[in-house]
Amino acid sequence: MTEESHSIGINAKQGKQLYKALTATIDELFQVILDPDMQVLRSVLKNQNLNEDHLLALLKRHDLTEDLLKAIYQLERFKGSHRLKVALVKNPNTPGPVVVALLPHLHLFELVDLCMIPGVTPDQKFAAERAIIQRLPTTELGNKMTLARRATATVVGEILKGGETPLVEICLNNPRLREVAILQFISGATSSAETLSIVARNSKWKLRPNLRLAILKNRRTPPIWYTLFLPQLRIPEVRNLLASRRLNPSQKKLVQNELKKRGGG
Repeated sequence: MTEESHSIGINAKQGKQLYKALTATIDELFQVILDPDMQVLRSVLKNQNLNEDHLLALLKRHDLTEDLLKAIYQLERFKGSHRLKVALVKNPNTPGPVVVALLPHLHLFELVDLCMIPGVTPDQKFAAERAIIQRLPTTELGNKMTLARRATATVVGEILKGGETPLVEICLNNPRLREVAILQFISGATSSAETLSIVARNSKWKLRPNLRLAILKNRRTPPIWYTLFLPQLRIPEVRNLLASRRLNPSQKKLVQNELKKRGGG
């Protein structure tokens, strides 16, 4: 077979597949959408028998091109399908602008699930986290509690930053929470005597030296934590603490007393 006839054979075969993509029945389309040729799949989108189930099956493929995914997004007759919006967002090849346009249509915990699925791209995860954080001010307490248990480190850190007492313990028990987020919370304006005590009592975090020092440097920290934590600090650390301008007068007195006990005052 010559190169020319071989090329004609390929084109004829492709033409047959393109025609089938345009005319296939509902049942036949499930087989056609497995075709590796993106041109064939573009033709599938023009088939009048195409329905939501076909597209959902197609969107499970991770080899689709950005152009094809844009074409699916632009299909007018499926604009109202929530399931397709979710499937498009979850496909790792969906272009960033399409993902950003679709995220506001997703439910809160669909966004959380998107952050957790294997293969999610960093851009998709970042966009989903940002969408969740934007909704936090209007999210009910019960949903915030669930988020505090399930969400990513970035989202949990943002919830903790809000300083709502019922949420602090839940955030602290989230295995994804980072120490830096707790340090930011302790030093921030939303921490209170009660929430600082919650951190100081937490079995996972109470032994972290950086967190203990941050708690002792907060002027809202109750005296009990000076009584418990100061004896475990080295004398240079106690002296540095005394030099801090953040302490209130009664806290300074407790630190001075600790130094005197050790003969370092």
